[in-house]
Amino acid sequence: MEHNSSQPYAPPPEGHVSHSRLERVLRSGRFAITAELNPPDSADPADVFDAAQPLGEVADAINATDASGANCHMSSIGISALLTRAGYSPVYQISCRDRNRIAIQGDVLGAAAMGVSNVLCLTGDGTGAGDQPGAKPVFDFDSISLLRTIKTMRDEGRFLSGRKITKPPHLFLGAAENPCIPPYDWRPQRLAKKIEAGAEFIQTNYIYDIPLFERFMERVRDLGLDQKVYILAGVGPLASARAARWMRSNVPGIQIPDSLIERMERAEKPGQEGKKICVELIQKIRDIAGVSGVHVMAYRKEHLVSEIIQDSGVLATRKRR
Repeated sequence: MEHNSSQPYAPPPEGHVSHSRLERVLRSGRFAITAELNPPDSADPADVFDAAQPLGEVADAINATDASGANCHMSSIGISALLTRAGYSPVYQISCRDRNRIAIQGDVLGAAAMGVSNVLCLTGDGTGAGDQPGAKPVFDFDSISLLRTIKTMRDEGRFLSGRKITKPPHLFLGAAENPCIPPYDWRPQRLAKKIEAGAEFIQTNYIYDIPLFERFMERVRDLGLDQKVYILAGVGPLASARAARWMRSNVPGIQIPDSLIERMERAEKPGQEGKKICVELIQKIRDIAGVSGVHVMAYRKEHLVSEIIQDSGVLATRKRR
């Protein structure tokens, strides 16, 4: 069964060639699945390969996070290189927090040279959020100016200075969006700016409030943005009612309905209930017009992510790659 088969999918930019499996899946109209690999506190490549193995069985691409939460782990470019070497398709996340424009442009070329074909452009968390709050932030770019820069490198074959790039990087450009941060009516406008800057796919933050996300997608469709970008909704399992309350109170843009927290409270096995809720969320999200896939996240629980994707049934209802 095709997902939203009547939807006209966006053509690639003129002259653009991508080796991205994620891009091929999305442009074909199939429901895409991405998953997040949490970076190890280690220099051992086996730690990356062990975490990637269950994700590679179910995901079209695997996100390599870039010191998320402003905490230091193995670098996203290192993880992306290892994943590519092992035959996986990584999404190389770039945060603007830690590098200036010179370093970022060089890293983009280096990543492309190592076979990376997907990039997710992020502004990044402030350093005060992490365990080294004294670190000096850079923020030479934000996510929108970063998108524009990489698009210029790819499509025009030049650096920001105007100097020519002899072999431009062929990359599928993505960005993040949080539909659940007020003012809600402004979020689609922010999304439109990212699309104008070059975003071709979007991965959202965690979605737990389906009616709120449906209203966001309705506005996205009204603006015609679903015809210009592929939207992958972020989901993840809740660990407990206490964890859900903490997320709702402390993480910007996380809206968890009381009904879900009450389900977690009543559950004899909260972990299993959280997994079940996540499966249900994927099944509901799949039926929302304009949604092209899901992005599944669970901190250092890659086997659980694989089980959730398989239990959701989305693999069985799309054409095989």
